[in-house]
Amino acid sequence: MSRLVDLSHTIEHGMITYKGLPAPVISEYLTREGSRGRYGPGVEFQIGKIEMIANTGTYIDSPFHRYADGPDLAKVELESLADLEGIVVHHVGAAERALELAAFSDLAVKSPTVNTRAISSEQIAHLDVSGKAVLFHTGWDMRWRTEEYANGNHPFLTEEAAEHLANHGAALVGIDSLNIDDTTTGARPVHSILLAHGIPIVEHLCGLRELPDMGFRFFAIPPKIRNFSSFPVRAFGVLY
Repeated sequence: MSRLVDLSHTIEHGMITYKGLPAPVISEYLTREGSRGRYGPGVEFQIGKIEMIANTGTYIDSPFHRYADGPDLAKVELESLADLEGIVVHHVGAAERALELAAFSDLAVKSPTVNTRAISSEQIAHLDVSGKAVLFHTGWDMRWRTEEYANGNHPFLTEEAAEHLANHGAALVGIDSLNIDDTTTGARPVHSILLAHGIPIVEHLCGLRELPDMGFRFFAIPPKIRNFSSFPVRAFGVLY
């Protein structure tokens, strides 16, 4: 029997995802009461209306987010978004905010190519991420919609870790914190590296604690929108 694990935050009216960006405005275009005169007796419908920026809730970044000539949401292949073999790098409660290559060490010992717990950088490099969704569980999602969540002290990937994932063929990379990059500077090396390699990024994930290190499938599919770079997703994992 399979089990579905929801990995997305709920989008609500007035919810702030990223400080400085507007909250979604959710309203009704057609109310149930207003619809009654349009249909037969006893028949009513509701049509909702939402105004929001693309980077709301749990969302995905396509290469077009960073590069004008990169694939937009309409061009990103489904093979990069759906039914991916997943890996979770659990890195909760670390003193350092930066997730270095060493964050892969716990997974590396489970890889068939690694036969010792004395993990070296060379052995970490042999962890197979090719074609996989690599998700970073930092526990930062527990601060969702608090001042601390958005204060700039979130965990993030290092440039070296991004290079490793890109060079070894990761299909998608996700994290459960505010941003996959350090936001204390204007540089965005992780976005730049991953999106240059055509690797979609999912930010503001949640519930990764419910997933095992390996042995699940991952889905994060946005609408198919031309000339649009990012959009909320209903991300989920399938455990077998």
